[in-house]
Formats: sequence, structure tokens, C-alpha cells
Amino acid sequence: MLNRYPLWKYLMVIAVITISFLYAAPNLFGEDPALQVSGSRGTQVTPATLTQAQQTLSEAGIDVISAALADNQLLIRFRNTDDQLKGKDLVAETLGEDYIAALNLAPSTPSWLEAIGAGPLKLGLDLRGGVHFLMEVDMDEALNRVQEQMVQDFRTDLREQRLRYSGVLTQDDGALMVFREAETRNQAMSYLRGRYPDLVFSERDSGDNAGLFAVMSEQRLKEVKEYALQQNITIIRNRVNELGVAEPLVQRQGAERIVVQLPGIQDTARAKEILGATATLEFRLVDDSADVAAAAAGRVPPNSELFRGRDGRPVVLQKRIILTGEHIVDASSGMDEFSRPQVNISLDAPGGSRMADFTKDNVGRAMATVFTEYKPTDERDEDGSRQFRKDQEVINVATIQSRLGRSFRITGIDSMAEAQNLALLLRAGALIAPIQIVEERTIGPSLGQQNVENGLMAMVYGMLAVVLFMTIYYRKFGLVANAALLANVVIIIGVMSMVPGATMTLPGIAGIVLTIGMSVDANVLIFERIREELRDGRGVQQAIHIGYEKALGTIADANITTLITAVILFAVGTGPIKGFAVTLMIGILASMFTAIVGTRALVNLIWGGKRLSKLSI
Repeated sequence: MLNRYPLWKYLMVIAVITISFLYAAPNLFGEDPALQVSGSRGTQVTPATLTQAQQTLSEAGIDVISAALADNQLLIRFRNTDDQLKGKDLVAETLGEDYIAALNLAPSTPSWLEAIGAGPLKLGLDLRGGVHFLMEVDMDEALNRVQEQMVQDFRTDLREQRLRYSGVLTQDDGALMVFREAETRNQAMSYLRGRYPDLVFSERDSGDNAGLFAVMSEQRLKEVKEYALQQNITIIRNRVNELGVAEPLVQRQGAERIVVQLPGIQDTARAKEILGATATLEFRLVDDSADVAAAAAGRVPPNSELFRGRDGRPVVLQKRIILTGEHIVDASSGMDEFSRPQVNISLDAPGGSRMADFTKDNVGRAMATVFTEYKPTDERDEDGSRQFRKDQEVINVATIQSRLGRSFRITGIDSMAEAQNLALLLRAGALIAPIQIVEERTIGPSLGQQNVENGLMAMVYGMLAVVLFMTIYYRKFGLVANAALLANVVIIIGVMSMVPGATMTLPGIAGIVLTIGMSVDANVLIFERIREELRDGRGVQQAIHIGYEKALGTIADANITTLITAVILFAVGTGPIKGFAVTLMIGILASMFTAIVGTRALVNLIWGGKRLSKLSI
């Protein structure tokens, strides 16, 4: 018998290795030290910005490889890191505070490889460098927001039940409702207790007034804090995805803190701005009956508040909030019919119903869109936590022309960049509570480069040892195994370069080293089985055939059990563990392909068509 493969199997092996090599090739070209310039707070990066930066660098005698403007960002490539550092200082000083200049490493991938979507491996924080943030959630503000919502809900409920009250306000850690009569207070208590079982109600009389005080139960307090933390984690993950960071790490630490790691981040200031921004929208009716001049002088009606528009003009709005940004499920920037920037908003079902019911009864009245943002201040509380300043401005006032539904738009935005930034924040979600960055660590590219070199040296030494052993012990068949081993590494790197979101870390390099040994294990099983068949007196071709056929079951069993373990690691692990699991899964599949199909193709090609009396194994 002769061992031969059909033509399609050879073509399949060649195609897999060729495609893997093409997508692994960008890793051979390295990266250039670069500077990335982007606008701050909606500032546009224009061709004039590019010219100004180039002129500054030219006057300083700094030679650049290239400078290009794309996606409202300027990317300047340098020949060495010394020029990169000097260029950053010069460009930042020249362009001023309206622009953010950040150090970067730009891939040197040839254009023909970029045309097929090939790019270098994305490296993790330990290999590429990047930023580590430790963030703390302001739980006091989360509880304050719940209290404010309680007050709004109580006012609405009492009006609907026609229970007359003197006032509803926040007090201590709860909400106080004031009534003129004890009987009305008792009716309100009876109704609200059934409606809000997670609140604790008690009587709180003062003088001639009957008071009803509501406070959250201990269980409800725990739920609010847990929800605030988990929701902030989810929203930060969404914002990281919007930033386009590969394989980020976002996880909780303790009861109030969140760890965020951004490997290879290109724009640190932009990341801090997006991650820490607590922005949302509020929709309120304009108080048409209020005297704007009197309100600006300090005489604001009791049920209204004074705001400022973007032009500085005062606007009096009702305290009642029609809708908040929590009901926004999607937001996108665009242009209106007059080529002015706008943000298109989609609401969830409850938000759409609330907006439809309200606007149906208020056609012809003016509704304002209020942009709310919480910013950290230098002041701190007694416990040392940072205080936040609540900045609010009216970005749009429009007359309700008809009943609105789940989709509508807001206008009055200054620039397209600002519209995109607002849409990003609203699409990713509004943080339930403000967060502050309590710790920030930057891992430099030089330390990451040292980790890369150490990891590569470990992999090279491991491969050399395996190659030497296989060549000496299995002779020509050892060379076949070594060729499969090299193909295995190429396939792993090629697949990881192709898979979106796959990131190489130090544990990932360990996974590659592990799969190198596993790949050789499969070849050892096959070769030893062939040796056994030859010792039993089988012919060369028959021994090869039986060796591959009989070893297949053992190889499959061993690799499948390891693959199951890798899947479990990926499912329950985080960060580096996930990176190790991904590399291990790809390596297992690649080693099975190269050991079972790849080496068989080479063996059949070299020895399969010949009548041999002995074999070099």
C-alpha cells in the first residue's frame, strides 16, 4: 500500500499556512515612535493644525517619517524615541490647551498588508505598556439621587390620589412629606406603604403640621449601592469599548472601587475624560409664567429653578423632571436639514410612553434640554473623599409641536465634535454616581518591551531545545515535526492577529510555550507508534498508515480534555487568565491540525509514494 493525500488536502494545508503567515507577517515590521494629537472638548483638528505642527518640528530640526490627518486626529511618526519626546513637548506648547498630545506607537505595516486587514498583534498592559486606573464610586451622590427621585415620585403619587400636602422635601437620609391634617397624613401613609414596601415610613409631626417621613430600609440601601457599582462597571465597559481599547480589564475591587486597565492606550487624557465623565440629560418644561429678570436677581418661584443657556442667558425651568437620561437606549450624532449638528435619541419603552403622555398634553409649550455633568473639585469631605460640582446648562429650548414618541432629536449644539462626544456619553450610558480616580499608574513602553524580549527569549530557547531533541532522536521524521512546530507558532500568531479583541500578554506567551510542548507530544505519540509497528515486522507504508490511524484517538482525547479546561478558564477567568485561555485554545486546535494533518501531508509527500525497506525514524 502507498500513503497518498488527495490534491485538495495539500491545497488546504498550503492555504492555512499561507493565510496564517500573511496575517502574522505585520509583527515582523515593528512599530514607529509616534505622537497623536486630538482635540479637547470638541476642538477640531484641521489641516491648519497639521501645518502648524509640521512647521514647529521643522524649525526645531526634528526629522519626521510622516504626518497625517485622519478621523479628526493627527498622527506624526518619528525616527527615534528622543525625537518623539522632544516633539511632544514642542507640539503641546505650540498648539496649547485646546489640543491633547499623547505618545503612541504606530505599526509600520506595509499598505498591501493593511489592504487585506492584516495588523500586528495587540499587546496587553504588561507587554505594550498602558494605564492602570483605580476608581471610587461616590455612594453618597448615588443615595442623594435616589432621595431626589423619591421626592418626585411622592409628589406625583399624592397629586394622583388627590391628597393635599404642604410640601415634599429631602431631609436627613430620606424624604419628608408635610400635611396640614393628620387624617390626610394617615391616608398617605396607608397608600404609600403598599406602593413602596422597601421603604420605612414613620410619623414626624412639627407644630400644627402632620409629617410623614420615609427612609430606605437596610436591604434597600445595600441594593442601591450594589446597583450603583455594578451599573457603573457596565457603563465604564461600554465607554472603554467606545474608546476602541483592545482587551481592557474592568472589574470591581471591594464595595466601592473599580479597577480599569487600558493596554496601549493612545490618548490618556481622552480616556480619563470619557471614563470619569458623569453626563446625562434632563428634559423640563420652561416656566412661562416666571419673571426671568426677577429670577436672575434671586427671586425664583418656589416650584422652579434658574438655569443658564450656552449663551449665558438665564432660563427659568420647572423643578419637575419630565425624563432623565436613564431611559436613553441609543444616541447618534448627525446633521439636521440646515447642516447643523444634532443628536438623535432613542428611548426605552417606559421612557417613550412617559414622553408621549407628557407631550400630548403640553403641545405648544416650550421644553428645555438640560445637560448635567458632575466634575471633581479640590475640596474634600471629612472622610477625605473628593467632592463633586454639579454643572448644568440648557443646550436646547424648543416648542413642542406635536406628541413625541420613543425617537426624537436635540439641536443647539456648537460643533459636530461636541455632538459626537455627547452621543458617545449618552450611548454608553450615564454613570449612576460620579467616580473619582484615586490611583493612576502608567506602565511605560520600555518596561513592556523588556517583558516582550524576555518572553520571546523563553519561547526561542524552548523551541531550540525541542528542535534539537526531535532532530537527534527521530532523525528525518524529527525534521518533519520541527517544520510542523514552526507552522504551529505561525498559525497561533496569525489567528490571534486576525481575531478582533485578542490580546497577547505574558500569560499568553506562556500559553504558546505550553502548546509547543503539546504539539511535540502529538508527534511523539505518532512516531513511537510507527516505530512499534516497524518492530512488529510491518512494512514501511503500512507502519506509517497504522501509526497515524491508531494514535489519532489518543491525541484527540488528550487535546479535547485540555480544550475543555481552557474553555472553562476563559468563561470564569478575567484579565491575564482570559489571555492565557485564548492562546491555549488556539494553540490546541493549531497543534492538532499541524500534528495530524500537516505532518501527514509532509510524510506522504516525502515517503508516501515510494516502496521502502527501511525508514529514518
